[in-house]
Amino acid sequence: MALNPDKSDAIWFSSTQRARTLHPLASVNVAGSQVSISDTITTLGVKLDSQLTFNSHISAVSKSCYYHIRSLRHIRNSLTDDMAKSIAVSLISSRLDYANSLLYGISETNIVKLQRIQNSLARLVTQYSYPSSSDALYNLHWLPITRRIEFKIATLSYKTINSGSPSYLASLIEPYQPPRSLRSSDLHLLATPRTRTVLGSRAFRVASPTVWNSIPVQVRESASIDSFKRQLKTHLFTKSD
Repeated sequence: MALNPDKSDAIWFSSTQRARTLHPLASVNVAGSQVSISDTITTLGVKLDSQLTFNSHISAVSKSCYYHIRSLRHIRNSLTDDMAKSIAVSLISSRLDYANSLLYGISETNIVKLQRIQNSLARLVTQYSYPSSSDALYNLHWLPITRRIEFKIATLSYKTINSGSPSYLASLIEPYQPPRSLRSSDLHLLATPRTRTVLGSRAFRVASPTVWNSIPVQVRESASIDSFKRQLKTHLFTKSD
């Protein structure tokens, strides 16, 4: 298949410190074609920047979500509570949840931006009948943004541990093996690899065991994915209080 350089982009990923020492490139040669280096690229609907801050992605998600929130506001009085909640979940919450496992460990500034969107949506759906956004979220049984990210990573971990697939994720995690027989041997923990960088701590190989090991053992030992999700959501709601 021939590569069309006019419709292709390349990106150089690195940490902030590493980027300062790299010689800037304008393009790279791929299969005989010169592909220009971009500051951001979009793949599967996610905007990636060279330092994986996800600033551009958060801005795009915010713009899209607020557009739909404004549209929903115009018709809210004509909808029942259930209808409003269904529309909110399908049009806005789905955008907040899409690929949100990638957002583990992003800046607090970006988390706050997403949380403001969810707060605005919750207040709108409940027609501002609660004194605070937290009360509205609790009434709707919506986990806040940080907990939703943890929920996604924990769910991916459960599926990977119990099915061994997808293989590209299964290869990144392994059971915790204590050096000698300890009580923790029966807790179904994952080994947490060491990392010396903030960017490294956000990788799935670190995020998965970090989140998984923080879950109570009775939740980790759930017999089915549906049971796991129910218990996990209850646990995360408790952490959100």
